[in-house]
Amino acid sequence: MLVYGDSRSGNCYKIQLLCAELGLAYDWREVDILAGETRTPEFLAMNPNGKIPLLGLPGGLYLPESNAILCYLAEGTPLVGVDRWARAQVLQWLFFEQYSHEPNVATARFIVRYLGNPPERSATLAEKRAAGYRALGIMEGELSTRAYMAGGDYTLADIALYAYTHVAHEGGFDLGAYPAIRAWLARIESRPKYVPMQDPAG
Repeated sequence: MLVYGDSRSGNCYKIQLLCAELGLAYDWREVDILAGETRTPEFLAMNPNGKIPLLGLPGGLYLPESNAILCYLAEGTPLVGVDRWARAQVLQWLFFEQYSHEPNVATARFIVRYLGNPPERSATLAEKRAAGYRALGIMEGELSTRAYMAGGDYTLADIALYAYTHVAHEGGFDLGAYPAIRAWLARIESRPKYVPMQDPAG
């Protein structure tokens, strides 16, 4: 199993977190998106959308989209939910992560960390922070009533949302007013198979 990814990317880090949790072996191929390495003919032949992470499987199969990769790799485990309702709850948060959380929290981080916070992006950054705080507020409310995003157990919902939440400060987000989120981050980081984000991969 081969994972094409950028070690600084939360979407790619999700795959590392899951593989560590499940004990899945894989080879990591570091990809520099800023150098255009996802736009080469060779990469586009594997993923026409030109994005990472990308999972390479035996038989020439390639699966893009971080949350699709999570679902594929965790199939048959409790991380996808133990019954129909639990699975739907996990999916709810995976969709929330990609629609309401990642486009804002991750994009703010990209503007600050990857692009160096250029003045011409200040208006966009302000918009992304405002929307990101709204998403964090929703998470705070939910986590104030339970230990994990989709209920009492650790699932793909937590892996997906942890990836960019734990580095939200790199995009200028202050989690000081979010005690339930901070406690949730600590719970995840105390898991026996937790692995930190590497920057960059060796």
